[in-house]
Amino acid sequence: MIRSMTGYGVAETHTEKYTVKVEIKSLNGKYLDLNMRMPRFLMPKEIELRNTFGKRIERGSASLGVHVIKHEINENEIQINEPLAKQYYTKLKALSQQLDASDQDIFKITTGMHDVIYQDLEQLDPELYQLVLQVGEKAFNEFDAFRKREGETLNIILNQYANTIISLIQEIEKYENERIEITKERIKTKLHQLMDDESFDENRFEQELIYYVEKFDINEEKIRLKDHCTYFCDSLTQNPKGKSLHFIAQEMGREINTLGSKANHAEIQKIVIAMKEELEKIKEQVLNLL
Repeated sequence: MIRSMTGYGVAETHTEKYTVKVEIKSLNGKYLDLNMRMPRFLMPKEIELRNTFGKRIERGSASLGVHVIKHEINENEIQINEPLAKQYYTKLKALSQQLDASDQDIFKITTGMHDVIYQDLEQLDPELYQLVLQVGEKAFNEFDAFRKREGETLNIILNQYANTIISLIQEIEKYENERIEITKERIKTKLHQLMDDESFDENRFEQELIYYVEKFDINEEKIRLKDHCTYFCDSLTQNPKGKSLHFIAQEMGREINTLGSKANHAEIQKIVIAMKEELEKIKEQVLNLL
């Protein structure tokens, strides 16, 4: 089953001591770019968490957010940066006097300034870390289920695009006889002109005619393009990576371009353009796959 790189999952658990919430989301990206947001006391575990979830996310522009609320706080954990608080208070007091403004709420404002009051959580509670891992697992399962659902939708869409190209190959066959007759008449006209030319070189003419006939035939391109489309659809059932599907799409593009260069027929050119439109849709959607 194919997976989309677009995913979202969230899980939350409450205990007597903690409330832990983990949120994982991702968008398409060429490589894994994992942005992590977590409380300061979890920083020693950042590399471990990055490795644990990064390997499973695999690819994409992703973010992992961990939010923790402690229901019980030890008094020793609460710290006040008194020198910093005094500096903030003094500066704000002086500014209020200069502006002749009220200084009624200066103390309240000071206590809310960055790093004035903080929790000293250098020691990570092992129980809390295990809880983070458990909630993270639940969030990832929801995240991965989201990617699978998106992948199922993309599977249907990509099959439709590939089958449309196959049906357009069949449309070309309607104009094959007309294309051949037009080309025959063109060759006959040129042949009569050449026969009347005194500098006509029969050997050179035969060589160029063989070359032209080989360039005219598009059967091989049609067969290869159909095979590529069929292989693309078959690959969708085998849990392929987005990169491998992109390579198949490139091969499809080569055959379509060759068909266009050999067409020499207005209606066939229109069909080739329609094929290219479907192929661009395939390439765009493949970028969203893992």
